[in-house]
Amino acid sequence: MTYSISNASNFKNQIFKGCAIAVFTLVAACGASDPQQQTTAKTKTEKPDTSEQYDLVIHGGPIYTGLDGATAPEAVAVIDGTIASVNNMEALQAKIGAQTNVINLDGAAMYPGFTDAHAHLLGIGQRELTLNLEGVGSIEELASIVEANIKTLDDGAVLYGRGWIETNWPESRPPTSADLDPISPMNPVILERADGHAVVVNSAALTAAGITDDTADPDGGRIERGDDGRATGLLIDNAWNLVASLVSAPSLEQKREAYIKGGDVYAAYGWTGVHNMSVDPDDLSLMETLSDDGALGIRVYNSIDKHGLEALINGGGNRTSKNIRIRTNSMKLYADGALGSRGAALSEPYSDRPDTDGLLLMQQDEALTLFERAIGAGIQVNTHAIGDRGNKLVLDWYEQIFTDHQNATNLRWRIEHSQILHIEDIPRFATLGVIPSMQPSHAIGDFHFAPDRLGPNRLGGAYAWRALIDSGSIIAGGSDAPVERGDPMIEFYAAVARRDLNGFQGENWTPEQAVTRAEALKMFTLWPAVASFQENEIGTIEIGKRADFTVLSADIMSIAEEEIPATKAVMTIVDGEIIFSALAN
Repeated sequence: MTYSISNASNFKNQIFKGCAIAVFTLVAACGASDPQQQTTAKTKTEKPDTSEQYDLVIHGGPIYTGLDGATAPEAVAVIDGTIASVNNMEALQAKIGAQTNVINLDGAAMYPGFTDAHAHLLGIGQRELTLNLEGVGSIEELASIVEANIKTLDDGAVLYGRGWIETNWPESRPPTSADLDPISPMNPVILERADGHAVVVNSAALTAAGITDDTADPDGGRIERGDDGRATGLLIDNAWNLVASLVSAPSLEQKREAYIKGGDVYAAYGWTGVHNMSVDPDDLSLMETLSDDGALGIRVYNSIDKHGLEALINGGGNRTSKNIRIRTNSMKLYADGALGSRGAALSEPYSDRPDTDGLLLMQQDEALTLFERAIGAGIQVNTHAIGDRGNKLVLDWYEQIFTDHQNATNLRWRIEHSQILHIEDIPRFATLGVIPSMQPSHAIGDFHFAPDRLGPNRLGGAYAWRALIDSGSIIAGGSDAPVERGDPMIEFYAAVARRDLNGFQGENWTPEQAVTRAEALKMFTLWPAVASFQENEIGTIEIGKRADFTVLSADIMSIAEEEIPATKAVMTIVDGEIIFSALAN
């Protein structure tokens, strides 16, 4: 069988510039004696001691292995889902047989499998299956969509949707119940902001949830109120929980459909894997079964919600599906909220709202208790922190627990987002061995309003990819879909161009924080592998690793920056299995 792919340098790249030197080291990621140690090309070109025919051979276009100093190979061969040879076509001919699937890239470019290091797989699927408000351009448009959907519901039924974000709307404000009440006086309406850290609801929903103007703000949440003291219908962070019971939990079948849809969407984007955040532990068996049955093709590294920690510990931690594609050995926590909804915890008040400095969603005592349980069981901790105060606190808490457990090594705990940092906290990531897990598209969206939220003096530590890498950190790159679209080409472009999708770059966008293309490639291949303890299995194209490949229509290492977002995945391969193809057989 032969595939031909229509149209679609070698480079040096570091695996980890610097080593964790205070409490533990990323053992497999950097050398103890040389903080600038690089991953170098391996010299062997054939899988040892085998005379088997190849199952799969790929050739005919640029192939980027991700190995420093490696000569660009002509072809890659696979046996039993494992890379068996990285060589020239002539050397492979002897083991190409009648059953070998030979794929001609026809100029398309192949890379190690791209992994989204932070996304929400269930939400990605649900976005496709429920009311999707992504791309809504104004309150007027939002109201029109709500009105059309209300007409399809019975009286009293709840309308739920997700995906709105107001930062570029002509009204220059978020929606309120006053915008929704005229079009839905009887049906409760609950519309979740794209970042998941705020909802707007109508008066019918406020009444159904028992929320009045006198209802106190919950811990870690805020009921927004107008100048008259009345609730506006906007609920921030933990205040969202006050109406959550009005939204029906998805059934098992609905979750099954959403996970399959999410996996299909991600495979079509070219992702071979995802670090799946805030996972309901009750969903683990479902994902494992779907994967083992072939319904969920991508590789998934789960980070469970905190309420599943004890069950994971009691089960021995580090659970996997039979096919090893679904792995669970980490926990996701929340330290603060989001910048757009002014829930990110800042050290000083918001420049455009001096009455608030954000919200803390977790206090030190709770954090340290959870950390103790996790570190004792060898479970990775991944903590959401966006504001400079939130990030500083998490670094402080991590440092305290690491100091108390100095014999613990190779922990690879992470801070998810790491968006706004005090300049002096940037080197602490590498010093402590904490991995910043960051989403480049957040910067090119947030920078349209971040200068207003933060003022000019706090932008130097905002989305500071270059400074973090230069200080010795690796960055696990992701998208945070469905908060963002989830397209790896948008993320790659944002990392190297630091411009929005229209090519715009404002004067306060700190362009010096952009990364090189070689670094961006690592952000979505090798460094997520390191951040999930899988660098010996995936992340580069070399003999003995799993055959995970992303094939793109163009060579993103050489085309013009503005062409990167239009590049598409043409084939996605996991364990040597084609899980997505834009081609006819």
